[in-house]
Amino acid sequence: MVSERVERTPVNGAGLPPERVVAAGSAARVLVAATARALRGDDCGDLGHPGPLSRLTGAPEPVRRAAAVRAAGRAALTTDEIAAVDAERVAGWFTGQYPDRRYPGVLLGSPHGAAAHLAAALGVPWLPAGFELAGQWARGAVDRPDAAYAHGATLAARLLDANPRVHVRQVHCPASRGAAAGAAVTFAVRWRTLPEAYARFLSDRLEPAAPVLLLHDARTWPVRDRGDGHSFQAGCPAGGLDPVDFHPDARALGRVLRAAGGEETRWTAPEVTVAGAFAEHGVESGFEHDARSFGDRHGHPLHRVVVPQPDALSAVTADLYRGWLRRAGKTGNRLVVECGRLLDPGQVVRAGLVPYWCENATTRRVAGVEWWLAGSEPFSSVDVLPEPPGLRSPAYAGLPQWLAVAGFGRRRRALDRGAARGYPVASVPTRRATEVLRNQPCDLPAPPPLRMAEALTALRDAGAHQGLLVC
Repeated sequence: MVSERVERTPVNGAGLPPERVVAAGSAARVLVAATARALRGDDCGDLGHPGPLSRLTGAPEPVRRAAAVRAAGRAALTTDEIAAVDAERVAGWFTGQYPDRRYPGVLLGSPHGAAAHLAAALGVPWLPAGFELAGQWARGAVDRPDAAYAHGATLAARLLDANPRVHVRQVHCPASRGAAAGAAVTFAVRWRTLPEAYARFLSDRLEPAAPVLLLHDARTWPVRDRGDGHSFQAGCPAGGLDPVDFHPDARALGRVLRAAGGEETRWTAPEVTVAGAFAEHGVESGFEHDARSFGDRHGHPLHRVVVPQPDALSAVTADLYRGWLRRAGKTGNRLVVECGRLLDPGQVVRAGLVPYWCENATTRRVAGVEWWLAGSEPFSSVDVLPEPPGLRSPAYAGLPQWLAVAGFGRRRRALDRGAARGYPVASVPTRRATEVLRNQPCDLPAPPPLRMAEALTALRDAGAHQGLLVC
């Protein structure tokens, strides 16, 4: 069960339990859990608990910042725990969550909520090309990315000693993590080869000639990479700002740092050695090469889906769902707009809804769904589940923008009050989406599973207008 609390687990020779390693609430963890439950016929009602900040919605900002720092430090791994991480064991934990049966295909790659919905419609698993973990930074500072890099390099070396087949991308982003960025360093651990657990899963669970879809987040970011397996980026696409906004003279950075308890005058980012590297959720070339080689050897064709922005895959998947529902005799006129961890693919299928997933609550991502709705055939109902980001930032959408999204519904326009209460500083667990979607009327039976050939055709045809590349 994905929970906002992670208990301390003693280090032992068998390695650290994956439940402790993979950051609670991280995209890969939540999406695997949600997809696996959908394939089992379950919902996400057991995923996530209110975080420690949920009781401090009305507290002064200094109190909230201090609580965020304490919570991040408790959840992060110690140096010894990081040395005990076994990335192969994490891969086995991901595959072990899926029902033991054969599948007509599989989705691999970058985390994206629409991929979970696509997997649920196809009746196939989704497996990430990496995972996120956090390491303790006892004397950290949110406004010192240079110090974060130095500390992270030491931790990364311990991780890489035990896991030479991964790349460690460190992300220091106060825009997306607030004060917590000064209490823990965040690592996006990406497999440079196909994990053995994945290879076994594909060998044992795929039907003959079943295709493999590899999703690749093609967003780029300036990084420092010396070729030692550890790279660093200040800021990230999910923060809603541009790389130029992380310059000490940028007004946006000043606002972000002051909100997180820091000062822009202390900000000195490490040098950039690669101006256009793939950001933290990119797929390592070795992982893709191994997946393609595996497919060639075992008769499983690999199709690469390059996603330039999250909105593109969200829009194509929503359109795909609408057509899938209508071919089954349903209206396809009821939309749910999900955000971040607030999703439940199983309940979406049960209710016969069209899902559109926003990566987060940034203004850009919310504007993406507005543009898509403006160009789409109208929906009779629009339900919106805005995940509060848990902090204040100029990059995040306000409730009026979310209300504007709901306003596209012709008859029903609903913004979830539970998620809106205390927005943007509240904390809402994944199960909130399940609680809301359970109240939607059933539209059973569910359509027959979508065929992979149909999905590929839609991704190629409709995706071309959104910038998707399928090859």
